[in-house]
Amino acid sequence: MLTAAAMTDPAPSRTGPRIIAIANQKGGVGKTTTAINLGTALAAAGCRVVVFDLDPQGNASTGLGVAHGQRRPGSYEVLIGEVAVRAAARPTLVPRLEVVPSGVELSGAEVELVAMPERETFLTAALAGAAGAWDYVFIDCPPALGLLTVNALAAADAVLVPLQCEFFALEGVSHLVKTIERVRRSFNSRLQIQGIVLTMFDKRNKLSELVANDVRAHFGERVFRTVIPRNVRVSEAPSHGRPVLVYDTHCAGSQAYIHLAGEVLRRDGIAVQP
Repeated sequence: MLTAAAMTDPAPSRTGPRIIAIANQKGGVGKTTTAINLGTALAAAGCRVVVFDLDPQGNASTGLGVAHGQRRPGSYEVLIGEVAVRAAARPTLVPRLEVVPSGVELSGAEVELVAMPERETFLTAALAGAAGAWDYVFIDCPPALGLLTVNALAAADAVLVPLQCEFFALEGVSHLVKTIERVRRSFNSRLQIQGIVLTMFDKRNKLSELVANDVRAHFGERVFRTVIPRNVRVSEAPSHGRPVLVYDTHCAGSQAYIHLAGEVLRRDGIAVQP
């Protein structure tokens, strides 16, 4: 399913922020929730973080409190080179956490880009301006393996895959892995798997445990120890335009994302000052 090289090769050293694409072609697996709350937890740990909303639905923008009328310039303008990424980034309620918002304009980007030369690397060029501004860039990808997601993979150092604890979980990941391999060969040799995070885990459901065991058997140490539970507070938070760590710091979902942030920092070998 995944070559040993893609799983274990260290990324070459580079300057600039750590760019992580949060991707899974299946919708409803916790991509946006992970982007928002992992970004919040890392910001709380002292990192400078930006969430780049590359999903035309704009859910990350909503979840971080950006009103629909305040989303331009945003990711669309950055992607096509009209605006620098720093100029499009907006502050959030969370210190050290910013967001590049997404709007409906982005939905036409794939059609516009498809006939252009080097269409897979527009985001790579756009994020070249991120050096010095942030420690982490999280790209919240759309739930599809189209040109927007390919742009994210071509620009990223690594991919973080949220994986819902359900029956067809592994089957869906196989398609993403093939895309990662193609991008790695053609556009971005440094691309690696940051890790797989199990989401929507229900300890009352035996299926969740079976899926978790199956995923760990296939991917081994690349699966984060932290498991994100099903939690009503996590579901409620976006409607208030807040990360769950702000909405309810002490709930099970918030605590899980805090632990996940710790794992990410340890894997990246990054020490930060709170």
